[in-house]
Amino acid sequence: MYRNKAIAAVLSTTLLFGSGALSVAAENPGNNGGSSHAFDNKVIKKIDADAMYNTVDLLSKQPREAGTEGEKIAVEYIKSKFEEYGYETELQPFKLEGEWNAGTSSVTLNGTAFSGDVRSFSGSVNKSVTAPLEFVGLGSPTEVEAAELEGKIALIERGVFNFYDKIQNVLDAGAVGVIMFNREGASGNNFGYTYDGQNIPAVAITREEGLELVDQLNTETIEATVSVEGASYEMLTSYNVIAKMKPNPNKDTGQIVMIGAHHDSVHGGPGANDDASGVAGVLELARILAKTPTDTEIRFLTFGAEEKGLVGSYHYASTLTEEEVNNTVAHFQMDMIGSKDAGDLIMFTPDGEKNLVTDLGAAAGARISEVVDYGELGRSDHVPFYNLGIPAALFIHAPLEPWYHTPEDTIDHISKEKLQQVAEIVGASVYQIARKDTPALQNARVAPGPVDYDYDDRPL
Repeated sequence: MYRNKAIAAVLSTTLLFGSGALSVAAENPGNNGGSSHAFDNKVIKKIDADAMYNTVDLLSKQPREAGTEGEKIAVEYIKSKFEEYGYETELQPFKLEGEWNAGTSSVTLNGTAFSGDVRSFSGSVNKSVTAPLEFVGLGSPTEVEAAELEGKIALIERGVFNFYDKIQNVLDAGAVGVIMFNREGASGNNFGYTYDGQNIPAVAITREEGLELVDQLNTETIEATVSVEGASYEMLTSYNVIAKMKPNPNKDTGQIVMIGAHHDSVHGGPGANDDASGVAGVLELARILAKTPTDTEIRFLTFGAEEKGLVGSYHYASTLTEEEVNNTVAHFQMDMIGSKDAGDLIMFTPDGEKNLVTDLGAAAGARISEVVDYGELGRSDHVPFYNLGIPAALFIHAPLEPWYHTPEDTIDHISKEKLQQVAEIVGASVYQIARKDTPALQNARVAPGPVDYDYDDRPL
């Protein structure tokens, strides 16, 4: 049922799962005033919402877009705080594609240079091809199949289908190049992407110029040349920040728990809630757990380039050894945990199924404030760990605030109470695994009591 021995060990010594509830074999099932809550207090009484608020304020003084100086300033600050707390800390750099340099693109028709503006698709290969030109409409499978494209350059109208499917359809049919003209109602030719494996020169022209080519093809055969030269992405460097707390060597179970957030913001956005708030939570839990005896390694992580497609977390996950993956029993991701204007707290899993993280989060919520429900959502840095088979969940307030991904995502919209709530729940959940008495927890008087929590089909 469970992916590895480490997770099975946590469950067999800590939690016995029933249908839809968390039920624990313990002498005292625990309640808000019981022994379990007393152990929670070792963590939650130390959480300082003012300190988290101040961290959000500091980090949101300027945008932190991945690959920029703003991000570098942020990661150096985060690293310095981990080091101040005594952690083994590193910056993990990784490459990131920045702005597309379109290079020099050209088209010739029957030996005559095309008079219009030509722009390469982002990601296009640098290559020159000469072949008959064939119009394939919107590039649907039916239109492409009827066109007999083998060895030809495809002329495609933009619209209805995405760029990937259009390019892949003509590539699979044997096309050697692409000219695409803009969709109805759109002007210019600044559009288009090719993707990994689509090694075909692809260029964009305006709608008016494309329609003229369609008319020309109705009266004559066109031998076209499509050329892309000097096109490339600017390569940027982004960073993950990694801090590790080793367990007591005499109590080490070999297990690993991860707590994460992303430190980058969108272009031009101060990113107070998204996600300086999550970073503040990670740093605060790192501060209060720094001197706490554990039998479990705790890793505190902040990721770069989440806003560019989870690039940093995927990179970090790819560097984990098989042993590390097998030993990691939980990943807690905090993203946008502080907005006054967002909805209630929810735990999202990529598959919409409960796991160890949501069970612990729901139980901690019941002991501390209220039961937290769960739902289904990817789109954040819990996904790469879920893909490795690690129980993972995203802690977030939903629906999102109106200022999401805007320059108005500022400190004045941050709630200290919400920061406190999530830090308490995640901190208590992590401590439930990491504290040094967990190997014998089923015989202790500190286990969480039964908790029912529901699926919530709540939109983000």
